[in-house]
Amino acid sequence: MQAKNLKLIARTEEDLRVVSAHLQDSIVNVSDIASLKKNKIFLMQLNRFMWEDVEKGVFRKNKRIRTVLKFDSVLDVFSKNINQLNKDGFLDFLAIETNIMPDNNYEMKIIFAGDSVIRVISEVIEVTLDDQGDAWNTKNKPKHKTI
Repeated sequence: MQAKNLKLIARTEEDLRVVSAHLQDSIVNVSDIASLKKNKIFLMQLNRFMWEDVEKGVFRKNKRIRTVLKFDSVLDVFSKNINQLNKDGFLDFLAIETNIMPDNNYEMKIIFAGDSVIRVISEVIEVTLDDQGDAWNTKNKPKHKTI
């Protein structure tokens, strides 16, 4: 049976936590990140590890799929510890954190391994995750240290 591509829409902080969980251990190439200021859009294309498929059964294969993460109504974007000139660089996605700012805008921090962060300032939470194309098998399953 062919797995259906995932499409999630986040409009609340709780919705965004669900999107963040599905993106855990995704990998993004620096060249696949774009801020379209005139259109108030921030985009990233990631290789998403399909945790939802792994958790369905012990004998499932590990898979990745290309997915697009889109933020709308974006006022500004900032980055920390990301070499934007290194277009071949990769970032390992960890989580998205959200804060309401004093001016009632939202600060959404996209956190990557190695203390790299992209801060998206937005008027509202309007985020979509949209899988693209077919998934492929990967032999590596992300591992996490337990405390």
